[in-house]
Amino acid sequence: MGDIAESKLLYTPNEAAVLLGVKPSWLRRKAAARAIPCTFLGKHLRFSRGDLEAIAVAGHRPAT
Repeated sequence: MGDIAESKLLYTPNEAAVLLGVKPSWLRRKAAARAIPCTFLGKHLRFSRGDLEAIAVAGHRPAT
């Protein structure tokens, strides 16, 4: 996941989107629906490294 992933405890939706290669709006929509792991600190949405890894694993599709 690169240098940014190694140095932070929690990531903003924009940072997480860059690391996952998706749009921030997709992450926000999925998090609001509680369809992906995430952390809410008050009203602030954040993603842990574990959350990002779980999202990537859940999205994995085997080759056919």
